[in-house]
Amino acid sequence: MATAKKAAKKAPAKKAPAKKAVAKKAPAKKAAPAKKAAAKKAPAKKAAPAKKAAPAKKAAKAPAKKRTPNAAFMKPLTPSPALAAVVGNSPMPRTEVVSKLWAYIKKNKLQDSVNKRMVNADAKLKEIFGKAQVSMFEMAGLIGKHVK
Repeated sequence: MATAKKAAKKAPAKKAPAKKAVAKKAPAKKAAPAKKAAAKKAPAKKAAPAKKAAPAKKAAKAPAKKRTPNAAFMKPLTPSPALAAVVGNSPMPRTEVVSKLWAYIKKNKLQDSVNKRMVNADAKLKEIFGKAQVSMFEMAGLIGKHVK
C-alpha cells in the first residue's frame, strides 16, 4: 500500500511538471531560433560597417578624378545601307546605334512577348541579323558587321 501511495503521488507529480515542461519547451524552442537569427544577423551587422567604410574612402577620392568614356565606344561609325534604313545614315557612336536600334524594336513591338531577351526581326532587321529571331546578347555582335 505504501508503494501505491508513492506511485499515486509520483504520477500526478510527473504529469504536472511534464505539462509545465511542455509549456516551457515551446517558448524555449521559439527562443532558440530567435537566438540563431540574432546570431546570424550579428555578424552581418559587424561586416556591413566595414564594407561601408571602404566605399566611403573611395567615394571621397572619386570627385578628384573624372571618368572619361572609352574612345572606342565614342568613335563615330558609318552604318551600312541595311542598318542605315533603321537607325539613319549619319555617322554615330556604337552606343548610339544600339540605342536607336532598341528604340526601333520597342516602337514596332518586335521584342518577344514571352521571352523578352529575344527580338523578332521584321524585314529590315532580318537583313541586318540574317535570321528571324535574335538574342539581345548576340545583337551587338551582329551590328558590328554593319558599321565601319
